[in-house]
Amino acid sequence: MSRLPLPDRDALDGAGREMFDRITHPRDERFTNADGTLAGPDIAWVNAPALGVRLISLARALLSEVSVGRRLIEVAIITTAAHHRAEFAWFTHAPVAREQGVSDAVIDAIREGRTPDFQRDEERIVHAVASQLASGSRIDAPTYAEALVLLGNQGMVELVELCGFYALVSYVLNAFEVPLPQGAEPVWGY
Repeated sequence: MSRLPLPDRDALDGAGREMFDRITHPRDERFTNADGTLAGPDIAWVNAPALGVRLISLARALLSEVSVGRRLIEVAIITTAAHHRAEFAWFTHAPVAREQGVSDAVIDAIREGRTPDFQRDEERIVHAVASQLASGSRIDAPTYAEALVLLGNQGMVELVELCGFYALVSYVLNAFEVPLPQGAEPVWGY
């Protein structure tokens, strides 16, 4: 059970309704419960709509307006989500990682907290960056050098910002005990 109310559009004030409308059109059904209430971090965003609008815009930019390819973005997101055991982030992004070509073996290892046996060097590099940021907020010199060759300065900034954003999402999901949609099974048992 979420610590925040599961907002229904009709129960929100004007700013909340505007925010609800912005995040539900177009809407992925994974982020809306069967009864029409929101799911995922959007529960928090609607409860604080002035910041929520900005966070939704940032999320969209990080997923679609960056130089880093979507497969690598998803490796970074699931690495961050697994570190924080953010069930909803894992629920939404592990399938996308799979759709983007990340192997089941890599996804399973990340979920289990193991370093995967990567077949793609770029996935190994991005995973190393995301893992180091999640565990110590720093990137060691050899990993940074490899990532810089792969991504360049712009890509490095985008990757670090993406990891930071999904750490924030993980904090929100975990702090407010945001539930998975009905019928979804947690991977870490929360």
